[in-house]
Amino acid sequence: MRRDGLEWLRGVVVVQARGGEAEMLLNKALAGGLSLSEIRWTSSGGDKKLYFQTSVSDFFRLRPYLKETGCRIHVVERRGLPFWLVRAERRLWFSGGLMLFFAMIFMLSSLVWSIEVEGNVKLTEDEILQAAKQEGLYHFQWSFRLKDMDVLSKRLVSDLPGTTWIGVEKKGTKVRIQVVEMTLPEQSPLHNPRHLVSSVDGVVTEIIAEAGRPVVKKNSRVRKGQILISGAIGSESHSQIVVAKGTVKGLVWYEFTVESPLVQRMKIYTGEKQTKWYAVFGSRALQLSGFGEVGFQQFEVITHQERVSWRNWSLPIGRMKETVMESELLERELSADEAKTVGLLRARAEVIEKAGTDAIIHDEIVLHEESDNGKVYMKVLFEVEQSIVQEMPLVHMQGD
Repeated sequence: MRRDGLEWLRGVVVVQARGGEAEMLLNKALAGGLSLSEIRWTSSGGDKKLYFQTSVSDFFRLRPYLKETGCRIHVVERRGLPFWLVRAERRLWFSGGLMLFFAMIFMLSSLVWSIEVEGNVKLTEDEILQAAKQEGLYHFQWSFRLKDMDVLSKRLVSDLPGTTWIGVEKKGTKVRIQVVEMTLPEQSPLHNPRHLVSSVDGVVTEIIAEAGRPVVKKNSRVRKGQILISGAIGSESHSQIVVAKGTVKGLVWYEFTVESPLVQRMKIYTGEKQTKWYAVFGSRALQLSGFGEVGFQQFEVITHQERVSWRNWSLPIGRMKETVMESELLERELSADEAKTVGLLRARAEVIEKAGTDAIIHDEIVLHEESDNGKVYMKVLFEVEQSIVQEMPLVHMQGD
C-alpha cells in the first residue's frame, strides 16, 4: 500500500512499445536503473507489443534507450496526482469561467438599463428624468441602491409641481414612471377691445357676429383693412366697447405664374445592394463584414439595429445591419398636358398653404399658357373661399 501510494503521488504512466528491439529496450532500461513494473507482452497479427508501467520521471529517461533500440512508445494510460491536478486545473478554469459568466449576468441584471416616462403632457420627459436623477434613479444605477418605489413616488410628487400622483414600477432592468398631472380649469385669454377687419380684398360670402356689430353684409365687396365686425356697439350717447368676435368668409382671387418642366426626374432602386454587419457595444459599433468601398455611384444606406434582450431585460449589446441600396436618377418625359397637370397640382397646394387649410378652391382659370425651353408656363387665376378676418385693436377715447 505504501509503494502504491508513493507511485500515485509521483505519477504513473502505462507505456506501449513497438517496433525495433523491444527486449533490448527492456533490458537496457532495467540495467540503467529505471523502475519498470507490470511488464507484459501481447501479440496481434504477428506484431509483438510490449507493455510496462513506469513513473513520470523514469518515462522521460527512456529517450536515449529508444534511440539505441529503434523502438517507438505510446502512452496508454496516465494515473496519479500530477495528472489529477492537470485535469482539476482545466475544470477549475471552466468552472471559474462559468461562475464569472453568471456573475456578469447577475451584475448586468442588477443595473437600470431603461427608464420609460408615460402620462406627462405639460412636464417634459427631461424634467421628470432630472428630478428622478436627483432622487438616485438614473440609467446604469444599481438596483439595490434605489429607494423603495413608494418612497420614490412620493419624493417625485413633491419635486415636480403640477403633479397629483406619480407611480414608479420596476420590472427587471426597466423602470416605468407613470405621471398624472393636475387638471386646471382653462383660463380664457385676455383680449383688448378690438374690431375685426378684412385681411384681403374680397367679396363677403358669410358673416356671423358672436360679439360686436356687423358692419358689412353678405355679397359686399370689401377692401383690405375695412371693418367687418365693429367692437363699438350702442348709440352715440350710450356706446360700449367690446372684444369683437365672429366668423367672416369671403371670395378671394389669387394669380399664380406656374412653371412645370417637361422632363420629370425621379429616384428609383435598381435592386442591387450590399450588406454590412456590425457588433454594437453601447454607443460603439465594430464592423464584422462587408469591408471595402461601396461599388455604387449613387446609393442610400438603410440601418437596422437589434439589441440583445431576454424577457424584460435589454442589454447594451447587439448587432446592426447596414443595407446599401443602389439608386438611379430616372428621367421621364412628360407631355404638355401632363406637365400642366403637375404644375396645377403644385399651384393648388401653394394656394391652400397661403389661404389656410380651411380654404376652398371654387374655380381656377388659365389666363395664359405657352411651352418654351423645355417647360410649360402658365398664368392661373384661383377663386378661393377663405376666412378674411383680422384683428385690429380699438382705442376708446373718452371725453372729460
